[in-house]
Amino acid sequence: MKAITSLIIITLLFLYQKQDDIRDFIYTPPDYAEAHDVDVIMYGTTWCSYCAKTRLLLEELDVTYFEYDVENSSEGYQQYIDLGGRGVPVLQIGGEVVKGYNPARIRKLVRKIDFGT
Repeated sequence: MKAITSLIIITLLFLYQKQDDIRDFIYTPPDYAEAHDVDVIMYGTTWCSYCAKTRLLLEELDVTYFEYDVENSSEGYQQYIDLGGRGVPVLQIGGEVVKGYNPARIRKLVRKIDFGT
């Protein structure tokens, strides 16, 4: 009985920790970038240091992007929530969502857009 209880607790803990990944796998978010005629949208704030790093990375990669300040844009905030945002930055790149500052994933998705793969 203890083994089954332990297994259930471990499974529930794992699912709780992976809930964003599971949600992203099951749920396909709307591609908000289409409305702005760009492939990349960033949801951030003016005071966030990781948002600043993300802006620099996007400039380095010569990416044209649209940015919402989630504290000052109700439309941007609602999209951010729809994409499962809890912290900033959140990016939508070619329809895929990146939560947090993740240079490797951002570069990979930008390359995917650039080469159409």
